[in-house]
Amino acid sequence: MSRPLRPVGIDFVESAPLRLVYAAELSASPEDVYRALADDVPGWPLWFTAVTAARPLEEGTGREVRLRGGTVMRETILAAQPCERYAYRGDEVNAPGLRALAEEWLITPVGAGTRLRWTFAADGSGPFRFALRLGRAGVGRAFRDAARRLDGRLTGSAG
Repeated sequence: MSRPLRPVGIDFVESAPLRLVYAAELSASPEDVYRALADDVPGWPLWFTAVTAARPLEEGTGREVRLRGGTVMRETILAAQPCERYAYRGDEVNAPGLRALAEEWLITPVGAGTRLRWTFAADGSGPFRFALRLGRAGVGRAFRDAARRLDGRLTGSAG
């Protein structure tokens, strides 16, 4: 059963009680990276294996994302700035413990490629925060793998 999360704004990315921040260098252009994040929502499972399905909602102002393990989240887009930033917040989720969530993807040109920084900002129950802190390294591996696969997909190289 889905339940609502506390609505948060873009500032939550910096002020959340729990923030996980990861970065990677990609060979793909900022334009291609932004399109993959913001415009090709259904393509997320092809490069981010934690995502099993994703679809845009409400004429592109929201998303529904399904994760491995059965978690389903409805989201609202908070920022969609081409080649700079893509951010969203969780509005509803079927998983316990989570109270508020926002994620931000910053896209920065670096030479002919892109620096991609992902911030996962959350608030939740004590057990939720403990589990996420404990799983920080695994989340980092998932991000690095996703960034490598995304870059391979966008550049046509073996990611």
